Amino acid sequence: MSKSHFTLYGRSYCHLCEDMLQALLVLQAPDENAVDRFSVELIDVDADPELVARYDELVPVLVGSKDGQASMQLCHYFLDVELVQKFLGEGD
Repeated sequence: MSKSHFTLYGRSYCHLCEDMLQALLVLQAPDENAVDRFSVELIDVDADPELVARYDELVPVLVGSKDGQASMQLCHYFLDVELVQKFLGEGD
């Protein structure tokens, strides 16, 4: 199984960002015996003017990458569980 990495672009005061993170973490290990299937990096868009210009009104934005492939934007505002599961290889 390949290891996936997600980058969540958001803001510290954004409740939608926190909601998306929590929904994503539910998918990380479906039970207490499972190994983490992916890593998550949180990036505050307000720390970088280029990120503000790119993602300002879209946060939270979830970007996924795996196995050295190019990153792809998966969803914004709310977690698209079906798309994330497909990205993780569960929908194949």
